[in-house]
This record gives sequence, structure tokens and C-alpha cells, in this order.
Amino acid sequence: MSSNYTFTIIKPDAVKSGYIGEILAMMNRGGFKISALKMLQLAQSEAEAFYAVHKERPFFGELVKFMSSGPIVVGILEKENAVEDFRKFIGATDPAEAAEGTIRRKYAHSKGENAVHGSDSDENAAIEASFFFSTSERF
Repeated sequence: MSSNYTFTIIKPDAVKSGYIGEILAMMNRGGFKISALKMLQLAQSEAEAFYAVHKERPFFGELVKFMSSGPIVVGILEKENAVEDFRKFIGATDPAEAAEGTIRRKYAHSKGENAVHGSDSDENAAIEASFFFSTSERF
């Protein structure tokens, strides 16, 4: 894969609220091709490993608890300039500050329960995608 992909998570709040289909449809309409997708629930230890970069941050424990609280949908999305375009597409972390028409503005409950994750760099997209998907699971 080239740098024209990003990684996403539909978080437990959005899954619980029944927004999986609507969010995936928005992604498709936004020009993102889904090249890998699966639903799973993270164990606490898996959430800790995935978010290890935030281990020293005050919100780490709350983040781990939230991300292991229910099922999530993880995916790899392809599009030219995928990381930057997807970050704009999902909107600001705080849905109150997210632009109209973004996923977080439409589906997020709060800054902590903000519906979706999107990689913040090409390097992190590669790391995050590899955490969840083998090469045989990518199309």
C-alpha cells in the first residue's frame, strides 16, 4: 500500500447507536474506498497496546476503558491524500467544533465519545492498519 490510505475506527459509541451503515456510506460518498473492514471488541490489554503512545496522558485510562467497552469497526480506506482528507472529512475532535457535514458533527456524542478515529499521519496509518490487519486481509 502507498501513502494513499488511512486507518479508521468506528468507535463503541457510534456502533452502539447503530451508525455503522450510515458512517460507512458517508465514507463511500466522500470518495474513500474501503480496502479492509472488520468488527471486533478490544480486550483492555489490546486497547492499552493500541493507545500506548498516549500512556502518559491523563486521559489514557478513560480512553482504554471506552475503547474496550463495546464492539468497534476497524477499516483501511484508500484515496489520494487519504490521511489529510479523512481528517478534514471526520471533523474536529469536539463535535461542537466540527464543521457541518462532517462525521463527528453528525454522529459524535461528545469530545470523548466522538464516533470515529482517523490516523493523523501516513506513518501512524501504517502502524495502526498493521495492528489490526494482515496483508492477506487487505484488498
